[in-house]
Amino acid sequence: MPNAAATKPPRDRAPLGTNFWKLLTSSGLSNLADGVFKLALPLVAIRYTQEPVLIAGLSLVASLPWLLFALQAGALADRLDRRKIMLAANTARAVLLAAVAASVALGVESIWVLYAVALFTGTAETLYDTSAQSILPQIVGRTQLSRANGRLYAVEMTANQFVGPPLGGILVAAGAVIAFAAPAALWLVAVGMLFLVRGDFRVPRDAPASMRSEIMVGLRFLWRNKVLRTLAFMTGLFNLTSSAAFAIFVLFAAGPASAMKLTDAQVGILFTTTAIGSLLGSFAAEHIERAIGRSLSLSIAIVGGAALVMTPAFTTNPFLIGAAFFVGGFTVVLWNVVAVSLRQRITPDTLLGRVNSGYRLLAWGTMPLGAAIGGVLGQFLGLPPVFFITGIGTLCLLLFMFRLTNASMDAAETAATQDEQGQDSATTM
Repeated sequence: MPNAAATKPPRDRAPLGTNFWKLLTSSGLSNLADGVFKLALPLVAIRYTQEPVLIAGLSLVASLPWLLFALQAGALADRLDRRKIMLAANTARAVLLAAVAASVALGVESIWVLYAVALFTGTAETLYDTSAQSILPQIVGRTQLSRANGRLYAVEMTANQFVGPPLGGILVAAGAVIAFAAPAALWLVAVGMLFLVRGDFRVPRDAPASMRSEIMVGLRFLWRNKVLRTLAFMTGLFNLTSSAAFAIFVLFAAGPASAMKLTDAQVGILFTTTAIGSLLGSFAAEHIERAIGRSLSLSIAIVGGAALVMTPAFTTNPFLIGAAFFVGGFTVVLWNVVAVSLRQRITPDTLLGRVNSGYRLLAWGTMPLGAAIGGVLGQFLGLPPVFFITGIGTLCLLLFMFRLTNASMDAAETAATQDEQGQDSATTM
């Protein structure tokens, strides 16, 4: 039976290094582009249609690549230099958004153009995010992962949710061309910063094998690890419920015909409450994790996530919804720091890309289904019932916490450490 100290992840206060801070800066710029684009896309779309199914379809198409290409992205992250994959993905997104801005300027405007850009930028995102999450243990020590992930989430959430959405709302008000050109420029600057990260980020490989067989190795590792498997399924269920809720939230919040009657800029400001909570959560997560343990931290995160999606079912008051968004932002980041850091510690670096992609296939592959469910339910039941149903679904995740005890997570991490030490001993004999 593990002692009390074993429930606390290791702490390492050594400097995180210059490569980490360059990666952090690039990630912040990239996430600022994401934040602008992901709010600008539906706000521009509602100028073309008010159909809940078509608006929710944008979220479905944007997240569909996680279902179609996640496994291939993970295999590439374990085959190629992870930094170079990130560079290529952000360059592709910048070029694509610049082309869309040009097409809008030339008068080529259609909901179907937005569908195409959502699909292709989503595909690039699978490559970028899988490699970005896999590269971190190559840049900082494993005992620094909770702190490094906390800092990354602080910058990412601030850029993606605090600055990005209101900026996106303002840019859409200024014009669709500007709203698409701005994230293109930000992705290009992020590429420039990532070029400054020095080193080779290709992991050692065994004898060359087919992509299919390499993918299967990662999936078997994920499936056989009870802790990782349970976390992946739980994250997938939460992403299903939250995607269903937020796929139609813009119809609930934006425009004079909506329930909340907010302007585009006000919708962006509302989302900053989530970002503020996320920012505070990113700094507090490591301390909360150490103070109360991983299991209770994850349980609190589930309750906060339920508040995030359920509150609009009961009120249109932007201050109450903003408060729920704040709590939800705080607890979602708490979940992410605990879960991602644990996954990075448990998984061998040579498998991390494939395990991350398999995890995200389960965790993020549900997002298109969630968006479709949200659109259909919103079409036939109205918008408030969608928020209520998804909130109840989120609370049901608490039923899985009996599998994620502190003891089970400690045992998984201890086993991974012993395996790694055994492999190191074998190579030095």
